[in-house]
Amino acid sequence: METMSSAHSTSSASAPGPLFSAIRRNSDDITGRKNLQLLIQLRWIAMFGQLATILVVNYGFGIRLPVAQMLVVLFGLLLLNAVSLLRLKLPKSIGNTELFLSLLIDVATLTMLLALSGGATNPFVFLYLLQVILGAVLLEVWSTWVILVTTTLCFGWLAWYGHPLPMPLDHSKGLFSLYIEGMLICFVLNGVLLVIFINRITRNRRQRDEHLAELRQRAAEEEHIVRMGLLASGAAHELGTPLATLSVILGDWKHMEPFKSDGDMAQEIAEMQTQVLRCKSIVSGILLSAGEARGESSEETTVREFLDELVEEWRDTRPVKDFIYLNDFGTDLSIVSDSALKQSIHNVLDNALEASPNWVRLDVHREEETLLVSVTDRGPGFPAEMLDNLGRPYQSSKGRPGSGLGLFLVMNVLRTLGGNLRARNLVQGGALVTLSLPLSVVTLEEE
Repeated sequence: METMSSAHSTSSASAPGPLFSAIRRNSDDITGRKNLQLLIQLRWIAMFGQLATILVVNYGFGIRLPVAQMLVVLFGLLLLNAVSLLRLKLPKSIGNTELFLSLLIDVATLTMLLALSGGATNPFVFLYLLQVILGAVLLEVWSTWVILVTTTLCFGWLAWYGHPLPMPLDHSKGLFSLYIEGMLICFVLNGVLLVIFINRITRNRRQRDEHLAELRQRAAEEEHIVRMGLLASGAAHELGTPLATLSVILGDWKHMEPFKSDGDMAQEIAEMQTQVLRCKSIVSGILLSAGEARGESSEETTVREFLDELVEEWRDTRPVKDFIYLNDFGTDLSIVSDSALKQSIHNVLDNALEASPNWVRLDVHREEETLLVSVTDRGPGFPAEMLDNLGRPYQSSKGRPGSGLGLFLVMNVLRTLGGNLRARNLVQGGALVTLSLPLSVVTLEEE
């Protein structure tokens, strides 16, 4: 077990391989698309806000502005947003470079509008800070420094070449000063936009990190399963020879006179042969699940036939006292049998039988295109911490070394097939475990 544990720890640490790197790139692309959408939304807000400001200042306050030229700049922003929306529909990933160029264009547009409306004396010149902060949150470090240097140079150029607006120097009026009012509006606008969009960007990153953590865990678990499959397959091959030898010896004993004439001994030999055959069947099942002799496992059957045979086999080989089986699937459906699914249901039934030796129940239902298999027992139920980590390896209340792998394997089999596993404790006592599986993955396609 120490070897297996160390192998598991090593695999967990080294799980992020090429596959995980590809998944991470895909996750980064999703985050990049969300961030580009945020920039597009911010640009819409800026366009309508700047248009309203131009109209109010020019026609409300009587401060003459080159309205036509400024509207041309706003029309350029409109075209940029249209191109950005089309870019979102392309499958190519969105990375740091595209976000960086988008912010640079926003800085250039803001600089042109400020140059046409007072230069560095325009109170809205502090919108440069919004661009720098967005760059710090969205971009790589070098890109952020480029944005900072660019905005600083633009500010200096506006201060050197800009023409101040014909506004009265009335700073002493406080809030009644047009310039102070403009600065207040700029401050509130910066604050509101930063709170809204920084929270969104942070939420996008948090969702990406949670998704990556889940994928990393799944990658580690899947590698753990591969290692277990290799160990199981090797063990099954090694067990094949001694089991075959035992079967031959028991067959010889059955026909030997000292055992043949003793009825009790002959009965025990027959029971031993039955158990050896069961062991050989289990070994064959392990090899089958490991991918060997796969052609033998693809058999045409129906949902009812598959489950009826599964239940009959399980009931005949387990010491269950009171077993209830209700199949309410409805109209039968042709499927391809799957040994891994069969073993998964057996595992859940075995767990229920161990928790509740006197009573187990199996219900089969259908919800639209989903097969639901529910197993109920009257045992002590699941500990709360196990329900919170359902399907994690070595989560068990049995207290035995190596226990807790049953539901872990079932969860991964179902997840591979596109299904799910849920468990809950019942108010009256006991537990309910439900396996859900899309019928589309096992349905037999009609030619």
